[in-house]
Amino acid sequence: MPLVTRTLLLSLLLIGCVGALLPFRNVSLSWEERVDDLVSRLTLKEMVLQLGSGGGVTPNPEPAIPRLGIGVYQFDTECLHGVMNMKTTTFPQAIGLSASFSEEMVYLVAEAIGTEARAVNIDSVKHGDYRPFTGMSCLAPFMNLVRDPLWGRVQEVYSEDPYLSGLLAAAYVKGMQGPHPRYFRASSGCKVVGLYSGPENYPVSRFGFNAVASERDLRLSYFPQFKACIDAGTQNLMCSYYRTNGIPTCMNKWLLTDVMRKEYGFKGYYITDEGAIQVAVTGHHYYKTILEAVAAAANAGVNLELPGSNPPAFFQLTTAVEQGMVNVSTIVELVKPLFYTRMRLGEFDPPELNPYSNISTSVIEGEVHREIAVQAAIKTYVLLKNKDSILPLKSKIGKLAILGPLANNLGALYGNYNPVILPQYAKTPLQGLSTLASKVSYAPGCDDPFCKNYNSTDVKTFASSADVVIVCLGTDSRFEGEGADRRDLMLPGQQGQLLSDVTASSKRPVILLLFTGGPFDVAFAKDSDQVGAIIHCFFPGQATGDALLRVVAVDGSGSVVSPAGRSPYTWPKSLDQVPPMVNYSMEGRTYRYFKGPGQPLYPFGYGLSYAKFFYSNLAINPTTVKAGDNVVVNVTVTNSGPFDSDEVVQVYTSWRNCPVLMPQLQLVAVDRSMTKVNQPMVISLTISAEQMRVWDDNKGFTYISGFIDIYVGGQQPNQETSTGSNVLQGQFQVIA
Repeated sequence: MPLVTRTLLLSLLLIGCVGALLPFRNVSLSWEERVDDLVSRLTLKEMVLQLGSGGGVTPNPEPAIPRLGIGVYQFDTECLHGVMNMKTTTFPQAIGLSASFSEEMVYLVAEAIGTEARAVNIDSVKHGDYRPFTGMSCLAPFMNLVRDPLWGRVQEVYSEDPYLSGLLAAAYVKGMQGPHPRYFRASSGCKVVGLYSGPENYPVSRFGFNAVASERDLRLSYFPQFKACIDAGTQNLMCSYYRTNGIPTCMNKWLLTDVMRKEYGFKGYYITDEGAIQVAVTGHHYYKTILEAVAAAANAGVNLELPGSNPPAFFQLTTAVEQGMVNVSTIVELVKPLFYTRMRLGEFDPPELNPYSNISTSVIEGEVHREIAVQAAIKTYVLLKNKDSILPLKSKIGKLAILGPLANNLGALYGNYNPVILPQYAKTPLQGLSTLASKVSYAPGCDDPFCKNYNSTDVKTFASSADVVIVCLGTDSRFEGEGADRRDLMLPGQQGQLLSDVTASSKRPVILLLFTGGPFDVAFAKDSDQVGAIIHCFFPGQATGDALLRVVAVDGSGSVVSPAGRSPYTWPKSLDQVPPMVNYSMEGRTYRYFKGPGQPLYPFGYGLSYAKFFYSNLAINPTTVKAGDNVVVNVTVTNSGPFDSDEVVQVYTSWRNCPVLMPQLQLVAVDRSMTKVNQPMVISLTISAEQMRVWDDNKGFTYISGFIDIYVGGQQPNQETSTGSNVLQGQFQVIA
């Protein structure tokens, strides 16, 4: 007898509490039939309770419906780089993951997070625990662009480039939800749809800000990564606090329904940012009453409130229906995606059908996931400088000085939206690198990353007597994080003075490790001969020390892991190169529209390795392409040594004499692969037809005839700060 048939018979016997096997539990029916049946059995009050119970400050989960045998469910779970506030594995923060330029790495991290989220949920349900963060519906990844270096939430997102962001977001969604044709391991949600890339609190508050952008910028820069997320199968989208072109985003029907649902095919549920309903009234003053805001959000297509008040604002939907502000049919349609996601997670099916139903908590911080955390951290590290190949360190060190406020500050290394810190599984730079030397001296110099109180005595003493000096500088989530924009590009407090003191005191060039979310002014370190190497580490999480050990020094067997992370954003030389944060025009922003003055400190896509690379044999096929067809690019990459290393092959295009405004340069394909010394590799990449479209204000996306220049290498073309490898150039013609 087939398993499904046996399961149905068993279910008929076991579900006596609801009288019989109701159609929504019948696994032989389609998802749509099952959802329709379930929702048809709900009263208006029951539906409204579901729509208003998204967690948040209440922190109420979805209530049970005992008469149908439906249990409690928690939708409020954050999984940005681990399951937030749970004792789970902490992976590198999102901006670091984007520096890997690796779909495979992001997929593996998301797969591990999804597995641990499922394990947490199974264990929590057993104990009747439905607090926030115990569910399987994750509010990640965060998809907005790094369009301003001072934005506090740079650390949470996936780069300044919409193509790269979309590529990695799709990998995250697929890794989180899993490959099973029927069930999700955990469900993923991309946030926050609409315009939301700063400010948080400076120069104005996010709770009243109106972000204004042209449709060209929306379509070419702000929306593409969300389409990629939708195409990958994301189950939810979050709407932001801002107004988008004058209308509070959670009430913007054009955005939520006309674009995301009708054009892009989004079929999941919308969840508000926490308290966004109230913000539309108290911050934007767009509506006079909460009831008006509630009705507008429902009519725009919002399915679930993440409440910012108790009771939730969406509980007023009953009144909205009674007063004719919202139709009952609208409520019915809004609740359906919530139960569809729960069905795909296996809630209403016999557990034996679901391969994810028996995941135990033993996977959490297990050996496999800890090693993924290490590998992920390694792949995030961006080597910005390596004068005279000071790295990797090649011999045992006599005296090592590890200095700075980030050297042994575990909390600062985790970033925000992080799991509970478990010291037994974590290593700081000090803990990880101390094995390199016979004698180690450590001085933080400052009490914390704000570095308001700086004691230079030990810093200077240890720097002057050490054979190797490693300086660990940076920030934490209080300095740059949600609700905390930066005012300038300077390192916090007296960290700059600390670095100056170290370089003046040290007998030889020092190694600088930067732990930040966004870019900072490190021009002094870049230009100084007394700074030999700079590694941007972002917030690597629990594996910081272990990953650094494998990267900065050759081990006993003579091997080392070469860093190959690439900068996920442009490092400006000064704020003169950055338009005001409140200006949402893309003109002058990111490498795609950069105007200067001058060149950036470090360009997007930049990063060194311990190997040297040479590109040759560029082949473009076809060189004349019919509109709607793809182009395949082949290139030979040769690692001339001295170490095996990953290389990130980047393909950029630029329209020649384009009649409409398009980015001056745009990333269209990327590949990260391991290369062996003196073993040439042929890398094949595809430029999709979609990447050849232009935006016409009258026609929308369309194809035009013309020539497109193509650049292939390990970096952008024509950059003042270069990796030293060559960039090949070619062209192809589009026939529309």
